[in-house]
Amino acid sequence: MTIHAQSIHLDTTPGGTLQHRIKRRVVDGILSGEFQRGERMPSSRALARHLGVSRITVTFAYTDLVADDYLVARGRSGYFISQTAPVAPSFDLKPPTDANRVDWTRHLARRVQDHAGIDRPRHWQNYKYPFVYGQADPTLFDHRNWRQCALQALGQRDFDSLTMDHYERDDPQLIEYIRRNILPRRGISAAPENILITMGAQNAIWLCAQLLLTQRRRAAIETPGYPGLRQILDQTRCKTVRIDVDDQGLPPDRLPEDIDVLFTTVSHQCPTNATMPMSRRKELLRLAQEREFIIVEDDYEFELAFQTAPSPALKSMDDAGNVIYVGSFSKSLFPGLRLGFLVAPTVFAQEARKLRTTVLRHPPGHIQRTAAYFLSLGHYDAQINRMQKAYQRRRKAMIAAIEEHELTPAGPAETGGSCFWMRAPEGIDTRDLAQRLYARSVVIEPGEAFYDPATAPRHFYRLAYSSIDADRIAPGISILADEIARSVFRK
Repeated sequence: MTIHAQSIHLDTTPGGTLQHRIKRRVVDGILSGEFQRGERMPSSRALARHLGVSRITVTFAYTDLVADDYLVARGRSGYFISQTAPVAPSFDLKPPTDANRVDWTRHLARRVQDHAGIDRPRHWQNYKYPFVYGQADPTLFDHRNWRQCALQALGQRDFDSLTMDHYERDDPQLIEYIRRNILPRRGISAAPENILITMGAQNAIWLCAQLLLTQRRRAAIETPGYPGLRQILDQTRCKTVRIDVDDQGLPPDRLPEDIDVLFTTVSHQCPTNATMPMSRRKELLRLAQEREFIIVEDDYEFELAFQTAPSPALKSMDDAGNVIYVGSFSKSLFPGLRLGFLVAPTVFAQEARKLRTTVLRHPPGHIQRTAAYFLSLGHYDAQINRMQKAYQRRRKAMIAAIEEHELTPAGPAETGGSCFWMRAPEGIDTRDLAQRLYARSVVIEPGEAFYDPATAPRHFYRLAYSSIDADRIAPGISILADEIARSVFRK
């Protein structure tokens, strides 16, 4: 039996080439049982005429389907559904349903608390003035070389790194590059066994919290601080102490006597951008040794501290092994990569490696090898240089616009990075402000998520320039200033 060309229609959903869409339609037809084994496909000429595409496009799609054993070619007779093609399931599938006869409140051993995330629209990219933090700018990313590195990692020579289960081991090329090139920039010297690749900084912090904290232990965190950290600590059920930061970051003299772990963003405080001076760093290390607590140093954005020369990481000054260092490629490459690392003394690194193995073995080998090529071939440094230049232009434009419209920064402005921590006039709720700005195609990030929800002030917000062109910054800030002025008038 011959399948008629008129029975094949392409999905109108955008995505993929015509060749891939033709192939996907045939595969869907086979897997659904619409097309049966042994049936003859329409000729490439007839299908091309029906779909309004070139004949060579159909021929290439058929060739791919033959290679995947969905079709077989029989000389001049044409293409047929393969006798060994997958078959549709022989049972009837029930319509999806969310059965709710189980009392999950009794069965769940633990409930995950709701946390107020950073408020932004789902499709923020469609807004004209997106002052959104931590998202990749496609105009700055080196797509071509990343693709080449990914293809190289897919090659036969790297087949083992792609396909093997390496259990607890990480890609040796990536580890070696981090050890020889990334860490020395922060003044850190580490052996391979002290470095663990993680699924981003969040995963690294989770590993630290799981290994270091219990219900009886106390953790100190910065306020305002990284929202994801609070979510992790809630799962450990540890006691949490919040330390207010100032314009020099976390003050060591505010630390209580009996903490077990301190989580801190020393080089670039999140979200205020404050940089801790050397005197405080030395005091922090002295206290850690004296009181025997562990410091987890989240160095999430050190590559982008371009305004002044970066200070050595806290880990580089640690002679006693009190510091666990967490790094990430999310800001310097792209957040969807989910690739980070931690550096720790051997005993802790071994335990973290074993814990990681119980959850995900290791981050995907292909991703690790692609990143290793991208870094080692010099593309990473070229991208950092390109980002720093672009961010300097954007930062200059934002400073000028902030000053022109007399907006109020709440954090220091001299450290670089990719955002400003801002303060609105007292009485203005930046959550409401953000909602009104959406109607004018402006996206800001309310600051409530960086505080304890019970005591969070409502008048802080964050302005980022990593995802907005320099020429759009001034008009966007003008709209923001106008909306703030209207809010003050309404009061």
